[in-house]
Amino acid sequence: MVAAIALSAGAQTRIEPDKNSYSPEQDVELGREAAAEVRQQLPLVSDQTTNAFVEDIGERLVAEIPDYLEQPAFRYTFDVVNLKEINAFALPGGPMFLHRGMIEAARTDAEVASVMAHELSHVILRHGTAQATKGQKFQIGAIAGQVLGAIVGGRAGSVISQGSQVGLGVYFLKYGREYEREADLLGAQIMARAGYDPRHMANMFRTIERQGGGSGPEWLSDHPNPGNRYEAIVREADTLEVRGNAPQGRIDEVHARLARLSPAPTSAQVARDEQRRQAGSAGTTGRGLRVEAPSGRWQRVEPASDIRLSVPANWRPTRTGGGTVRYAPAGGYVQARDGQSAFTHGLELGVVRTDETSLRQSTEQLLQAFARTNPGLRRQGGLSRTNVGGRQGLTTTLINVSEVTGEREAISVSTVPLSDGRLLFLLGVAPYDEARTYFDAFGRARQSVQLMDGGR
Repeated sequence: MVAAIALSAGAQTRIEPDKNSYSPEQDVELGREAAAEVRQQLPLVSDQTTNAFVEDIGERLVAEIPDYLEQPAFRYTFDVVNLKEINAFALPGGPMFLHRGMIEAARTDAEVASVMAHELSHVILRHGTAQATKGQKFQIGAIAGQVLGAIVGGRAGSVISQGSQVGLGVYFLKYGREYEREADLLGAQIMARAGYDPRHMANMFRTIERQGGGSGPEWLSDHPNPGNRYEAIVREADTLEVRGNAPQGRIDEVHARLARLSPAPTSAQVARDEQRRQAGSAGTTGRGLRVEAPSGRWQRVEPASDIRLSVPANWRPTRTGGGTVRYAPAGGYVQARDGQSAFTHGLELGVVRTDETSLRQSTEQLLQAFARTNPGLRRQGGLSRTNVGGRQGLTTTLINVSEVTGEREAISVSTVPLSDGRLLFLLGVAPYDEARTYFDAFGRARQSVQLMDGGR
């Protein structure tokens, strides 16, 4: 791979994006789902002055992205995470998060801008999906817990990402030295175009190294030194012209505002608090794992381009094989020692083709397919008419005994035809003794469905 091409002496380095089998729109989808998870699970700084400071720098940097690297589909956002560690990360498609600890470690506005320009460059060059192109592929939407676990890191991160099948954080947050070199150089160029002296990037990275102590801060573990980092950035800076003067001096006010807040927790503390919260919430599986009841707050989700609905805010999306999407609370999966897993709480959506023409016959065929893979599945009632997305659908209730948990569980299945002849199904599952609580949530989710496939 030759991704960075040095031009003639005295000219800045031109950085070319690496090979990528994902579309920019897929970057956006991946980043949006992961960012929603981060905002739900990690504490954010709500101080308006701090957030405005970061957003102003971010907008200034985005405005100076080179024309040949612009992605019209990308949507850049900037949030401050209330965590103590010196760290920052950006997700495909544009969402960026800076730890409070990173801002507190910076001495100047330009040093904050340098970290943001570096992270922005990873997004612009699409390093996350470019890295995934070379390695193990993943399903779009297989986000829950995996990126968050990589962000938190260490033992705490492994708790959050427990049950993850693919370490998406390896693709989105941990890069090799070549990609780090590219982000350093492109970030320096964007800084100069935005009115910041790129030498502040070299200074900031030295500050990070010094404050990391013997083990090194989180940022350096995710962003390895490509070799002679300080010298390479300074050499690149010598080829650049700083255009104008970006605003300076605001960092002092931001530091003063942050000093008035309670001390930021560590990632490990946040993970432990989450564990305690889950342990104290309602609902438990037969294996002793407690599962939080459906939240009273709801979120709008889009499992496919032509399907929208609302689900409880504490349910996370995971795509499985065959094009289905599951929305479930933390702990809504059970992993047995023999490697089998069970979906115990939540809602699954899928689209299938059947050999039948009528809705009733198609639904019966789908239920038979479910029964073939679940020997303990039994009908509790017949098919009743229901409204799904403004169309006539069918709903029925099933009872099952999970072969993994040994629990009796209640299942709600609703179906509705799509304009192309396929069948959309919504399958809600919950332990039998929690059915009343969960079936109310399933009914509300079903009523919220919007179908935009052109049918009636």
